[in-house]
Amino acid sequence: MSARRHFAVFTTASLPWMTGTSINPLFRAAYLAKDGSRDVTLLIPWLSLRDQELVYPNKVVFGSPLEQEGYVRRWIEERVDFRPSFSIKFYPAKFSKEMRSILPVGDITECIPDEAADIAVLEEPEHLNWYHHGRRWKNKFRRVIGVIHTNYLAYVRREKNGQVIACCLRYANTWVTRIYCHKIIRLSGATQDLPKSVVCNVHGVNPKFLEVGRLKLKQLQNGEAAFTKGAYYIGKMVWSKGYRELLDLLSKYQSRLGDLEVDLDGSGEDSDEIRESAERSSLAVNVHPGRDHADPLFHDYKVFINPSTTDVVCTTSAEALEMGKIVICANHPSNEFFKQFPNCRIYNNDEEFVQHTLNALAEQPTPLTDMQMYDLSWEAATDRFMEAAEINLPTAEPRIQQASKTYFPTFLRTRKLKQSLEDASVYLHQALSGLEVTRCAFGAVPKTLQPDEQLRKDLGLASPPKRKKLKQKLMT
Repeated sequence: MSARRHFAVFTTASLPWMTGTSINPLFRAAYLAKDGSRDVTLLIPWLSLRDQELVYPNKVVFGSPLEQEGYVRRWIEERVDFRPSFSIKFYPAKFSKEMRSILPVGDITECIPDEAADIAVLEEPEHLNWYHHGRRWKNKFRRVIGVIHTNYLAYVRREKNGQVIACCLRYANTWVTRIYCHKIIRLSGATQDLPKSVVCNVHGVNPKFLEVGRLKLKQLQNGEAAFTKGAYYIGKMVWSKGYRELLDLLSKYQSRLGDLEVDLDGSGEDSDEIRESAERSSLAVNVHPGRDHADPLFHDYKVFINPSTTDVVCTTSAEALEMGKIVICANHPSNEFFKQFPNCRIYNNDEEFVQHTLNALAEQPTPLTDMQMYDLSWEAATDRFMEAAEINLPTAEPRIQQASKTYFPTFLRTRKLKQSLEDASVYLHQALSGLEVTRCAFGAVPKTLQPDEQLRKDLGLASPPKRKKLKQKLMT
């Protein structure tokens, strides 16, 4: 095998949908390819025009994959100080209104030619594989790395019969990640514990925020007023993102917090309810439509308050720290990575929240060191990813050969047994995912075993193989 590695980064969303699985895999692909020593392909979902209208904001739609690729490339090029050299490919997908998610259609492993199949990075491997019916990832790719972005169990528990659904989903997530991935990276301890997993934050911060942080540091060193505004919170405007907890805390301790004024910025399904709730409480809370966190409007705030406990790793908290702000957040596994930074103030109860808020408003942030800034960067995140993914882990064969003659037969029998059990598990999953009635019963979009005519036309895909040939291919 050539020393030059090829990374295929599969993700579950794409710009202009401003969600974590659109943005972070895009930065990961750019920084993996930055030094030119690796070939990198980013694979993102292609939606029909009808689905685009449901998903993408501000009525932004694309007539062709090439047009969307241009949009994605312009977005990333405006945010990094180098010219990204990765490739972009699209796989067919459909939007599920019920799940509010984009789901793959057909066998997306086919997007990478067999001769280029080396390392697959599955951003949200459980999401990509719930309904996967096609080539076995670990057979096609030399190494398959899954990166867990979302705490799906926390979301489904809020639904009707949530505990039962969460129990089933926990098993499904364990099942598909075990049989399709060699290694799992969990961004924080807030995610489901999975086989062969390690907890490591492999995400970084948009370099534009680092520029703001350096400007603020220079202003502080020159004795200038770097932060002229008080407190704010930015995030998707749904109750589950901590808005209820924040409004309750501000209302409960209104007298102690004095004339504290908090600005809330975001867009989402609960925007109107949150605005009305803030108005009814007579709090000094201003609710604004969502903006990009890099907008100059946010540069002069000193305190970022984030009470959310449903995130896996809160990107906006990292961005606020990079801009030199004080961040106040709950003691929760999703915030574990931020505890190393002096401007992160963790609260365990209401009293600590009030005290941290008052102190933050009265103090100046501690300037970040060069090493702390580096730890928040995508360069550092890429180094952490390469280490956690164990890309260069030696194969099992040399270790087997070194085993003693006494233990070798037992070891070999155990390995064969595990392999047989995994093969049987894969066969069962493929059988269930290949039945339309089973797929629909478990939430798949109907008729997504193969791309429809429109998706084939958009992506220039050939007609599907005959059933007999397809069955033979899946067994390889």
